[in-house]
Amino acid sequence: MVATSVQQDAFTVALARDDSEVREAQRLRYAVFVEELGGDGPMVDHAAKLEQDRFDPFFDHLLVRDQGRVVGVYRLLRSDQAASAGGFYSEDEYDLTPLRASGRKLLELGRSCLHPDYRGGPAMFHLWQGLADYVLRHEIEVLFGVASFHGTDPQALAQPLSLLHHRHLAPSELRVRARAFQTMNLIAEDQLDRRAAMLDVPALIKAYLRLGGCVGEGAFIDHAFNTTDICLVMDTKRMNAKQRGLYVKEPQT
Repeated sequence: MVATSVQQDAFTVALARDDSEVREAQRLRYAVFVEELGGDGPMVDHAAKLEQDRFDPFFDHLLVRDQGRVVGVYRLLRSDQAASAGGFYSEDEYDLTPLRASGRKLLELGRSCLHPDYRGGPAMFHLWQGLADYVLRHEIEVLFGVASFHGTDPQALAQPLSLLHHRHLAPSELRVRARAFQTMNLIAEDQLDRRAAMLDVPALIKAYLRLGGCVGEGAFIDHAFNTTDICLVMDTKRMNAKQRGLYVKEPQT
């Protein structure tokens, strides 16, 4: 199913329609996750410069274009698509039992990235608005997915990880847990420099937190991707009116 195309200024937002458009997403992912951040994986095609994995055929791929050029991507996996894929991507890292047991409509988000020239500008807003349209059309209730800190040394990330643990831990009914468990409770709450810790939190994670998102218990060290991952969870029913205005486009009346 292809999302309704949204155009504002020179930007367009739509789902990839065929394999060639998926490859455009994979090229941007390669530039960001492999060339910029030093990641790798068993299916990464270095010759063609494509960051890909076995889940790509099952995901919907949301593309933001500026005058035809792909400058931002997100990949989206609903519960029905996950069943065809044999599970959600993040199940390799996190036990998703609480989410599955909730009986609610789930959407896994992943591989979000922007071209370096478009960070801090309107491209991310357009990507979020395309995602909001998708969430409304599919009546999604809970969004989740892994998000990453660069590097694999948890002690170097002790401040931001501890801040997330103390201030943003998911409620018990949505609290997924890392499988290869790395505690995020590395510094006591009263010893945190909260301002410095928040400065070290990546922009995408901050955006989720502003929208009322929370985190699962424990981090996962992904040595192949050279990252320390957390699992973000966002319950759309817990968002207040201001938060919904930033993210969800309410239907016209």
